[in-house]
Amino acid sequence: MNSKLRIGILGGGQLGRMLLQAAADYPVITHVLENDPGAPAAHLCHHFVQGDIRDFETVYRFGKSVDVLTIEIEHVNIDALYALQREKVKIFPNPDTLRTIKDKGLQKEFYHSHGIPTAPFMLIDKKEHLHTQAQFLPAALKLRQGGYDGKGVQLLHTAADLQRAFDAPCVLEKLVEVDKEIAVIVARNDRGETAVYPPVEMVFDPRYNLVDYLLSPARLTEAQTRQAQQIALQTVNAFGSSGIFAIEMFLDKNGNLLVNETAPRAHNSGHQSIEGNYCSQYDMQMRVLLNLPPGNTATVQPSLMLNLIGEPNHSGQVCYTGLHKALEMKNVYVHIYGKSTTKPGRKMGHITILGNTYQELIATAEQLRKHVKVISETQNATV
Repeated sequence: MNSKLRIGILGGGQLGRMLLQAAADYPVITHVLENDPGAPAAHLCHHFVQGDIRDFETVYRFGKSVDVLTIEIEHVNIDALYALQREKVKIFPNPDTLRTIKDKGLQKEFYHSHGIPTAPFMLIDKKEHLHTQAQFLPAALKLRQGGYDGKGVQLLHTAADLQRAFDAPCVLEKLVEVDKEIAVIVARNDRGETAVYPPVEMVFDPRYNLVDYLLSPARLTEAQTRQAQQIALQTVNAFGSSGIFAIEMFLDKNGNLLVNETAPRAHNSGHQSIEGNYCSQYDMQMRVLLNLPPGNTATVQPSLMLNLIGEPNHSGQVCYTGLHKALEMKNVYVHIYGKSTTKPGRKMGHITILGNTYQELIATAEQLRKHVKVISETQNATV
């Protein structure tokens, strides 16, 4: 392996931070492009460049300085990636895949055209067009561009809800009677070798429409597990791009698995893999970037990943309460993302718990929830 290989990462958030922690085990030089010099990944790379990942010239110049380019958030300048691809810079995932995934409308049409199961949908150009589609309700209205971490989604149950709809290009997607929400991480390298992780089960915080906690592996039958992995692999192979992907799915009340959306990067639904699987999603991403053989995705032990998010009514310099209590507990692993400020609902870290049973994992998570809080310095706090 060339020890001078330059790895570039567009974005400097917590996903970049955890990728850089894995990259430290490989003989590579890491570069990060990010607007915020205090971002979670900024101080862990060899070379930090301050700049806007949405600006053509900034992304193009940065890409010319590296051998391999990847993302930790999909909201990047795609035109610059196409220009870099023409100049033989390796980009993971490729620009065509990113272009499709960035636009939820194109993404849904992609699933439909490739026979990938997904909920019924229609594309809406502007708010006034919704008034002729009241018969399609109840539905989820999703902005085609820019939605992230629970933002850019509205649930429309009746015609009265249409008045608060987005006035922008959207996907109107039929609501599914959901039994479980699951995700499957898939990796694919340039040799076409793939690795598929066991499905995880996501439980959402209704306040912010974010993952509260997840269980790995998901509580599914063997047949459902196999089917979820097959659908996830079918989806990634249809994109035809190397990279690491998170395929989010609904298991409906009738036992059908439907693809909700794809993230073209490491994902919140794979954080537990750092301790819970033999090869973490971040080590797997490094293997993809270096075109190395895929790692072992098998489960070490059942795990629960609890997101640490900013408490309501707390904004400002961050404090963490209860970490001492958490670190006294067995098989509990704390990950703090290094963000200096908190606000309600902001992802600030996560805790992974290993255990023998789901009951044990959930009971431990409830204990942690009582003690570990993310608050602002305006409140009294103790570690």
